[in-house]
Amino acid sequence: MNGSLSEIYVMDCDTLYLVHANDAAYLNLQYCAAELAGMTMLNVTRGLSEKKLTEALQPLRTSNAEYVPLELTLVRRDGTTYPISFRVFLSHSMIIAIGNDQTASIASAQALGLSESRFRAIVSNMPGLVYQFVRQHNGEISFPYLSDGCHALLGVTPSQLRSDPTLFADLILPEDMPSYIDSMMASARTLSAWNWEGRIWIEKWKDTKWINLRATPRTIDQSHERPGVAWDGVMTNITQSRLEKHEIRSSREQLAELSAHIELVKEQERTRIAREIHDDLGGNLTAIKMAMALLIRRLPETPELLEKAHYVEALADRSIESAHRIAADLRPSVLDFGIVAALEWHAKEFEKQAGIPCSFSSNCEEIQLDPDQATALFRIFQEALTNIAKHAHASRVTVKLALSKRCVDLEVADNGRGINTADRMKPKSFGIRGMVERANALGGKLHISPIAAGGSLVRIKIPLSTT
Repeated sequence: MNGSLSEIYVMDCDTLYLVHANDAAYLNLQYCAAELAGMTMLNVTRGLSEKKLTEALQPLRTSNAEYVPLELTLVRRDGTTYPISFRVFLSHSMIIAIGNDQTASIASAQALGLSESRFRAIVSNMPGLVYQFVRQHNGEISFPYLSDGCHALLGVTPSQLRSDPTLFADLILPEDMPSYIDSMMASARTLSAWNWEGRIWIEKWKDTKWINLRATPRTIDQSHERPGVAWDGVMTNITQSRLEKHEIRSSREQLAELSAHIELVKEQERTRIAREIHDDLGGNLTAIKMAMALLIRRLPETPELLEKAHYVEALADRSIESAHRIAADLRPSVLDFGIVAALEWHAKEFEKQAGIPCSFSSNCEEIQLDPDQATALFRIFQEALTNIAKHAHASRVTVKLALSKRCVDLEVADNGRGINTADRMKPKSFGIRGMVERANALGGKLHISPIAAGGSLVRIKIPLSTT
């Protein structure tokens, strides 16, 4: 008795006096053996009368019951109470009561109940399905837990899915099934988070949904060589967000196409205007200059008339130069000689106009690009040098052009103050955005990154045309 952790009380069958108790009983009740010897169980309990105790013990006296259960509240010597669960036995003239303090178990039950209430409250307010999914080592699957959101998301009730777990896989579209299986097996193999997006078809609603599955794995059934895996997670309906992403992507593609079309039309218009300036206006100005030269030779030796004539001739010369410059700005005729010659020419022009040394190198003397690609690459190069002249405060620029089997790579590096992300994200930073859009329209990529020694590197990669 004294070695038992349970409280044991021995009572006289007729008088109900406590004859003996073990050490666990003395310790919890805070009474010694001499003090308990003059008491009955009624003296150390709350809410128990002799009538209730007699009625509770009656089955032991009148039937063959092995024991009777009895739930009581015991009162310690200091007045504190605790719940106890007894099993009461009848042995000859003695009543033996073996009990266990229920304080800890009741507290645990209350805490568990509170946790379950919180869990149910959280789950009931979640916009999706909270679930537990188990895959045994032999491939058998089950859904031990499914929240009430099961039917709203999957079109089947929790009881239906628990009784037939294969119903979930049957909902997945065949083309999305491989990714579902692969992601599940990868999660089980590495015990990493399971994150999968796919489509399900709900026949009775004639509806296709996009769902997102997120779950955390843990191993179970360690007794087998290949233990099973259980996932605890959430499934949510992401159909709306997927549609919105599709619309955004489609809208961006349409904007990119529109931007590319506008740039193409703009370049075509520039080419047309440049040609008209060069051919019509340039031709007319040249004819005026020739006529003025002839007129000057035939004018009388009148100083005033000769001065006016030479002024008009000089004005014609300046107009011809302006026409050539404007035509070159609209579309440099040097592009007709190839992209390598055009970039090298513009690098020299930049050096002259900005006063910043600009070195140019290419691994090929000629690179064959279609006119649209050549023009776009030239415009990007123009904008990069313009930005350097305006903002970089650089003292040197290095330009490298390289041709590989699949793409053309252009690098423009300067030793200026560099460019940070905030500068690139300014609301009116249209120059860089225009460069990016031109590169994207050609299927290429443009990257701007800082240089460790100071300055920035603009790198453009454009794939070669397959036509």
